[in-house]
Parts: sequence; C-alpha cells; structure tokens
Amino acid sequence: MKRLVISACLATSAILPSAAAHAQAIPPAIIAVVDLDRVSSECNACKTAAAALRSQQTSFENRRQTLAAPLQAEGKSIQAAVDALAGKEPDAALQARAKAFQAKQQQGVEELQRQAQQLERNQAYVNQQIRDKLNTVYTPVMQKRGANMVVEIGTTLASSSNLDVTNDVLTALNAAMPAIQTIAPAAAAKPARPQQQPQGR
Repeated sequence: MKRLVISACLATSAILPSAAAHAQAIPPAIIAVVDLDRVSSECNACKTAAAALRSQQTSFENRRQTLAAPLQAEGKSIQAAVDALAGKEPDAALQARAKAFQAKQQQGVEELQRQAQQLERNQAYVNQQIRDKLNTVYTPVMQKRGANMVVEIGTTLASSSNLDVTNDVLTALNAAMPAIQTIAPAAAAKPARPQQQPQGR
C-alpha cells in the first residue's frame, strides 16, 4: 500500500506543472547610479533657485541687523537711566519708555520668527519641486540606458564609471524643469477648535 501511495504521488507531480514553473522569473538587476548632490546643485534651475535663496537669507540678516541696532541703543539708554536712579523707583516717563521698548523688542522677535519660518518653507518647497521632477525623469533615463534600477551613488561602496547616469539625469532634468518657484505658498491656517457647549444639569 505504501508503495502504491508513493507511486501515485510521483505520477501526480509529473502531470501537474510546478508553481515555480508558472511563476514569473525576476530579471537580473541592471543597476545605474546617479549623483543627486551634483544634479541638485548643477541643474540650471537649481542654480538660479540657490542664488535666490541666498539673496533671501542676506535680506533676512540685513533686516535683523536693522532691527537690532536701535533696540540695543535704546536698551542701553534705558538701563543707564535706571542705574542712575540708584535703586529709586523710576518715574512714569521712564516706565513708559521701558514698556515701549519691550513692545518693540517683542515685535522684532515675532517679525524675524515669521521671516525665518518663511525661509525654511522656501527651502523645503525648492527641494520638493526638484524631488518631484526627478521622479519623472528616472524611468526615461533607465529605458535609454537599459537599466532597471537606479540608486544614489552615495549609498554605494564602489561602482564603475560606466554605470553612472548622472549626466543623463542632469540633461533630462534641465529639459523638464526650466524654472523653480522660490517662494513657498502660505502655510494653511489651522482650523479653529470648536467651542464646547456647557452641559446643562
């Protein structure tokens, strides 16, 4: 009986094709490498955007110095007046000066914070545009060079120069992305939290 069962199993395996025979074989990897640091710094639109971001940063630094100079002078003047009192209570005029100084200082801090946040959004927006456009050029470059995988060269330990498609990606990106917007859209306002109605007893 045992021999009959074994014979039947062998016959069945011969008749039914194996699952492995029907499974689609994975093709061998044909890998290309790309230097994304070079692409993102040398593409035409990228260089223009980088210059615009540097200009924005310079304007921010200039504005910070413009706000700081008079505030520092006013702060020293108020402190000198307070020191001259030798511990006495400042009069109403000096108190008003100090209060106005604190208000100006707070306004300056808030203005610089808004500008710094805008600069961060602008940088992120530029990077997003480059990343999104790069995703559209990888496949055509792979098809042109006969590759089925592209990896960033910085993630490899070593690679042959004939695997490098950086120039192809750079050329394709220049054609696909003639310009980059360097001012990010305004941040969406956070929705107001609904007020809870008091529950009646």
